[in-house]
Amino acid sequence: MERKNLWEVYTDEQAKELEGVCENYKDYLNKGKTERECIREAVKQAKEVGYRDLKDVIANGEQLKCGDKVYAVCMDKTIALFHIGEEPLESGMNILGAHVDSPRIDLKQNPLYEAGQLSYFDTHYYGGVKKYQWVTIPLAIHGVVVKKDGTKVEIVIGEDENDPVLVITDLLIHLAQEQLKKEAGKVIEGEKLDVLIGSRPLADEEQEAVKANILKLLKEKYDLEEEDFLSAELEVVPAGKARDCGLDRSMILAYGQDDRVCAYTSLLATLEAKDLKKTACCLLVDKEEIGSVGATGMHSRFFENTVAEVMNALGDYSDIKVRRALTNSKMLSSDVSAAYDPMFESVFEKKNTAYFGRGLVFNKYTGSRGKSGSNDANAEYVAYLRNVLDKHGVGFQTAELGRVDVGGGGTIAYILANYGMEVIDSGVAVLSMHAPWEVTSKADVFEAYRGYKAFLEG
Repeated sequence: MERKNLWEVYTDEQAKELEGVCENYKDYLNKGKTERECIREAVKQAKEVGYRDLKDVIANGEQLKCGDKVYAVCMDKTIALFHIGEEPLESGMNILGAHVDSPRIDLKQNPLYEAGQLSYFDTHYYGGVKKYQWVTIPLAIHGVVVKKDGTKVEIVIGEDENDPVLVITDLLIHLAQEQLKKEAGKVIEGEKLDVLIGSRPLADEEQEAVKANILKLLKEKYDLEEEDFLSAELEVVPAGKARDCGLDRSMILAYGQDDRVCAYTSLLATLEAKDLKKTACCLLVDKEEIGSVGATGMHSRFFENTVAEVMNALGDYSDIKVRRALTNSKMLSSDVSAAYDPMFESVFEKKNTAYFGRGLVFNKYTGSRGKSGSNDANAEYVAYLRNVLDKHGVGFQTAELGRVDVGGGGTIAYILANYGMEVIDSGVAVLSMHAPWEVTSKADVFEAYRGYKAFLEG
């Protein structure tokens, strides 16, 4: 059941549309290197096509109807968008769910220090990373600092070509004999991922003069005091823009494609969907990389509460109807899959792996070992999706996340499945997943967008 490489069958018109989608996707990646930035961009794009804040609808006492478009945001890190369909919400929704957080390095709450007349930010890595991949590459800082009076200071350093960049240093090869004997997971340890930020001392300062100079610069540019770091969310990410990859420009190299490639294609499909029988929902959440925990993770009640608010605004609320709406829904848990890499072929089972250029990937199950922790979609739902995608001519493939017992992973799928709805993992194949720079195929990005749109429209 080998699938065709889609580059062989695209028409000139499709290839042109593909490039347009991918250029917009790269722009989204450049604007969204943190979950806050991704949600801000999602709100901007939603408003441009007529979506309104659900809070405003409720405050104005308005009643929703078929065709209306609303969104709700939780703590600037999670969003749920709803395009109301013809059928009652009780009959279920078609849901696209992805996450917008990505592996990164966070500043600690008391991060600034000086050692050896160099100034550093102390850090704590976020999500599953190979720590050695983060040294000696240009880094940027994105995030917010909230002062005691509630003033929010937005910070982006390292993205403009005139900005300085930051770096995590590594031990020179000439002195690294003992370091290179360590296992890969310990070559660079977590407490060694501190970011070098300065070396120039402040004139006439006797103690920690380099740190003092950094504080002076922060005060001058952002009006920040050292204690303001206590109420800050500052994320260290690779500096630089998403780029075409390959001499044939068939791929995209960028930070954060897990899972923003699925977030963007889900968002785009939702914003363009029309003539909907069932209500379309796009859910972009935070904290997936650390277990979907917290108020902005999928384990929170934000989504369930928002569905209740939407149903109430439709004038058809009851607790049992909310439960039915969730149970009767169908969902694509839009998350990436591992792409076959010939350089590491021993960890893949070739008949059941995802290949670049063969379209949207369905993982019937994820988990590890004996499918532990997975949502294992049923055959009836897989058959339904096959029918929908074939009807719309969408290229798709099926895969597992590597050979049995080699590793594994999870998504938000099992959390939504707790409501009793139909759920399956579907997304884009990625090379170098969780690395600072990840690679995707433009063809797969395009088919994900087409597949998600077909799913919403039925």
